[in-house]
Amino acid sequence: MYDSHQDTPSQLLRLRDPGIDNNYSHVDFPKLKKGGVDGAFWALYTPPDYNPSLAEAYATRLLDVVFAAAEKYPDTAAVTLSPTDAADNIGKGLFSIFIGMENGLPIGTSLEKLHAFWRRGVRYITLTHNADNAIADSAAGHATWGGLSPFGREVLKEMNRLGIMVDLSHSADSTFWDCIKLSKAPVIASHSCCRALCSHRRNLTDDMLRALADVDGYVGINFCPDFLSDEFGKGYESILEEADAAEAAFIESPADASRIEAWHKAQDSLAVVPRPGVKEVVDHIDHAVEICGIDHVGIGSDFDGILLAPTGLDNVSMMPLVFTEMNRRGYSKEDIEKVSGKNLMNVWGRILTSAESAL
Repeated sequence: MYDSHQDTPSQLLRLRDPGIDNNYSHVDFPKLKKGGVDGAFWALYTPPDYNPSLAEAYATRLLDVVFAAAEKYPDTAAVTLSPTDAADNIGKGLFSIFIGMENGLPIGTSLEKLHAFWRRGVRYITLTHNADNAIADSAAGHATWGGLSPFGREVLKEMNRLGIMVDLSHSADSTFWDCIKLSKAPVIASHSCCRALCSHRRNLTDDMLRALADVDGYVGINFCPDFLSDEFGKGYESILEEADAAEAAFIESPADASRIEAWHKAQDSLAVVPRPGVKEVVDHIDHAVEICGIDHVGIGSDFDGILLAPTGLDNVSMMPLVFTEMNRRGYSKEDIEKVSGKNLMNVWGRILTSAESAL
């Protein structure tokens, strides 16, 4: 099983040891093994309010802690650069760490910085996060460019040439359609849901899902309750706000015992918040499959990047419950294998093939 989006590098920077089963973590190596997860894209997330120089330094720190985790547990995990290497790792009993970059902000306006991150293992870039940047407009932005910027068009072309996957999660609709039109390789949405089922602006419309299929692309269904259900959080805003504040304080000082304790208490308090569960996750899978076909849908959990996980999917060890529900709904073994990772590896392979043909 492969997951197209986890935010674990940010947690490593907060001093999490991935080799220890932590009660307050979505992802660690013991949970990944229990959940039958063979690999995942670990995202180098940079906050959208950083300037490009700070974002570059921060992303580099995230890269350092990812490689340090793999070096600390060489018999458990390995940074992995291709689907072929991932298949080899299964035989070796290794978890494959694929590296994505969430927010293109760290490359600033420099293609050389794009090359540098590619040389260090970055294999997809989520073009934006929750603000417009020098590359493109965000779903949460202000339509600075009306889609891709002129520099963003250069970035797209170079990502196609290098075989870096173009990830349109977080992108404005205008950015999405520019990339569909201009990309010479398939594009992906690594962690998004269906707007027909939940109206959040981060979700994809049916026309977008069809377009992804038309370019032989991929969508990874996100587990974030905000993207699964319009009803989530109503009446519990104060608890969610308090948890957000506790997390922000913990991020500022991850070694502070009092802030760690406050964050743990905040997480415990979230248990009372009603939230969507396995059913709603599979509802979004069902809808995406119906619109864009079984060959273009996968899992992009957003574990370690979401404040609260769905009911019954509290961490990555519970991932098999998604596929149990799919089986209950009549999906074949072959189709479950596609959604559980084969589709992600296939689209990555198609993008690499496209890059090779462009050289």
